[in-house]
Amino acid sequence: MLMKSRFMIGGAMAVLALSACSQSADKAADGAQNVIAATVNGKPISKKQVDMIMKQQAAQGMPDNPEMRKMVIDNLAMASLVAQEAVKKGLDKSGDVADQLEMMKTNVLAQGFVDDYLKSAPVTDAQYAAEYEKIKAATAGNEYSARHILVEKEEDAKAIIAKLKKDIKQFGALAKAQSKDPGSKDKGGELGWFDPRGMVPEFGNAVTQLEKGKFTETPVKSQFGYHVIVLDDSRAKEAPSLEQVKPRLTQQIQQTNLKKFLDELKEKAKIEIIGEKPAASASASASASAAASAPAPAAAAPAASK
Repeated sequence: MLMKSRFMIGGAMAVLALSACSQSADKAADGAQNVIAATVNGKPISKKQVDMIMKQQAAQGMPDNPEMRKMVIDNLAMASLVAQEAVKKGLDKSGDVADQLEMMKTNVLAQGFVDDYLKSAPVTDAQYAAEYEKIKAATAGNEYSARHILVEKEEDAKAIIAKLKKDIKQFGALAKAQSKDPGSKDKGGELGWFDPRGMVPEFGNAVTQLEKGKFTETPVKSQFGYHVIVLDDSRAKEAPSLEQVKPRLTQQIQQTNLKKFLDELKEKAKIEIIGEKPAASASASASASAAASAPAPAAAAPAASK
């Protein structure tokens, strides 16, 4: 509880600091719609500020009830009182405090712009359709349900195949007894449903060549050893519906659009890094100076005539 109270005070200080950064014109424009929750030496604490802190606390599992709101207001009042003392001392005008206030203002304005951009540039149906087609293309094809037995030596795999030719029902017992795959051994070699493209190529290719109920009659060699595979079933893969993936697509498309916009914004901006030259540039300058001060090389000897 103590840690949460400290965070609450920190949040209150941040809200008040940002409020101190706001211009009086902004306050006047917003004041008509702002409900006052408390005042400290005549300085208002708005309900909007209390709601902001409550929202932060709710994200951490804290309840929104009258007792908690009173605690938030008490913390905001104390933070306001301390902030007023800081202003009296001029801490908001110079030193680290002023720098931090300016950085906070910049960060909040930047985040506010991003939020506004995302609201004013909604994802279009055409963008959803284009990204959804990519998902459908990636999920096209079949998926397979198979079992396998993995051994180190080819002769061991051949011996297992010989036993399966006599009775394929032995597969589960043989897998539990001999397979080196810890993930499927205890399940009788079962791998569940999978896309063969997610397997090593040799394994994936072998599975797609099998008929349902059949097993590989020659060992399949991969980087892991030798596999004996039996195909239990196969089915066409179904892409998730657009509604299922829409939240993820929304975030993905918005991030792509925002990055493109910010890259274009940066490209048009004039950004100058002021300070010492990079080490590489300084080294290059030193080399250039040394070359300029060095004596000129002797003229090359003429080539010998044939």
